[in-house]
Amino acid sequence: MSAGAFNSPIIASAFSGLKPTPDRLFPAKDTVTWRQKTVSNGSRVQCMKTWNPFNNKKFETLSYLPPLSDESISKEIDYMLRKGWVPCIEFDGVGTVSRENSSIPGYYDGRYWTLWKLPMFGCTDSSQVLREIEECKKAYPGTYIRCLAFDSSRQVQCVAFIVQKP
Repeated sequence: MSAGAFNSPIIASAFSGLKPTPDRLFPAKDTVTWRQKTVSNGSRVQCMKTWNPFNNKKFETLSYLPPLSDESISKEIDYMLRKGWVPCIEFDGVGTVSRENSSIPGYYDGRYWTLWKLPMFGCTDSSQVLREIEECKKAYPGTYIRCLAFDSSRQVQCVAFIVQKP
């Protein structure tokens, strides 16, 4: 290209942008439509507190909810079994990941939990898994216990949730 191609003046109209109307962006607060669009946590709103962020460790799936009942755990396990996933139970004394023994990249303490027995290949009933969870609770009452689900065809962990906190 020649240098003369860049010397010609460019003629274009300037972009003036969007033209906001202030009355649409910031309506008067005393209008009915403004009150309908705003969110209030007034006395008429009933909400459940789900998770306390202070002195409370956050874990895997469902950890923000109150402790699960045996019926809720059974429904989660039934879901795993319907999907064809393999249930597994793990436990740990600390339950969190930390960096105490080494600061090299990729090394974390507490990354792996201890496996309770073998994964439950061929399990077809949630009561079998609940029975194993109860045995683990009796054997290790002061530990964190979680239930996992593995997809054997994709070789991945699909679900993990806490069933006991010390």
